[in-house]
Amino acid sequence: MPKPEIHPTWSKEAPVFCDGKPIGFVGSTKRELQVDVWLTKHPFYTNSQTLIDSEGRVERFMKKYGLKSIEN
Repeated sequence: MPKPEIHPTWSKEAPVFCDGKPIGFVGSTKRELQVDVWLTKHPFYTNSQTLIDSEGRVERFMKKYGLKSIEN
């Protein structure tokens, strides 16, 4: 049995906001939730994702430690 008055109150329908716009409701110990990234704003789903160019990392490592390339 949980001890009384030591646990946070549980809200079954706490509103979720993204950029001030209501998105939905979730269960939470907070009265409302503010999120920065949501499905409609996530870079993966909006095709605004940028890829990091990692070409040359192995070559820099090999050069740094004076190792011969596997290909040679």
